[in-house]
Amino acid sequence: MQFLITGGAGFLGSALARRLVEQGHDVRVIDDLSAGDPARLPEAVSFSRGDVNDVPRLWALLQGVECVYHLAARVNVTESVRYPREYNAVNVGGTVSVLEAMRDVGVRRLVFTSSGAIYGNQSHQPVHEDLPPDPLSPYAVSKLAAEHYIHTIGRLWDVETVSLRIFNAYGPGQPLPNVHPPVIPQFFRQTLGGGSLVIHHNGAQTRDFVYIDDVVDALVRAATAPDVDRQVINVGSGTETRIKDVALAIGRITGREPHLLTVSAQDAGVSRMFADLARARDLLGYKPQVMFEDGLRRVLAEDARFAVQQAAENNSA
Repeated sequence: MQFLITGGAGFLGSALARRLVEQGHDVRVIDDLSAGDPARLPEAVSFSRGDVNDVPRLWALLQGVECVYHLAARVNVTESVRYPREYNAVNVGGTVSVLEAMRDVGVRRLVFTSSGAIYGNQSHQPVHEDLPPDPLSPYAVSKLAAEHYIHTIGRLWDVETVSLRIFNAYGPGQPLPNVHPPVIPQFFRQTLGGGSLVIHHNGAQTRDFVYIDDVVDALVRAATAPDVDRQVINVGSGTETRIKDVALAIGRITGREPHLLTVSAQDAGVSRMFADLARARDLLGYKPQVMFEDGLRRVLAEDARFAVQQAAENNSA
């Protein structure tokens, strides 16, 4: 098959591109490189630097394409609170631009990466797709709005669409910005560097951490699965993990006692969150394969940043 991945030079997009190339598919990528890096991509990928709101460029890239993976988005929750207009322009406006270009060229299917963040605080756990969304940030609102556009416009223009609500994906090479970094690479960096791991309140907040290979598996299945048109599907591990237990697990794996610094402020995120995977099993045949601590071990072994840190610690011991 021929695929276009928007935002394909990012953490998840590049992993998806590698898998598709390994399976023998033709893969094109468009990315504005605001967060991506084309060095992550296999040589076989046709890469174009550009913006998804550039519809003429999309027309050219979509020729012969059978399925679009729409991953291009701004994804920093805290940043979205400061810049909601930008998040609306990219995450919502960019989605509509992709749909318009697909209609004009005649591409049959769109697989959209939405987010578990759209659920917000839910008393019912695990969260299932029929619960009423309660987004707590402009980022989450933008993902929910994009879902509605995709499913409504897809019906009007006869484009098959499916939205995968991705939970907390992690794995080797996950970006580690200095401001508001993801918890797993940050805890690895702090543990191996002898720093303190900041735990909000009592660390009992829970998340659904899903290894990147499992997310890619769901994405690949969604491209050809029957009976998924206009469906919303959770993609996670189906396991609830406390933030404090993440820190302790990383301590066990690295052989270093983490220094936990508890702050009284409550985490700005939800208190509990993990995914009901029944729909993913039924429609995609999806079943996560990588258990949480196995995934952490892979991160330590395969992520050059942490492997170097670990080797340095072992040599100095």
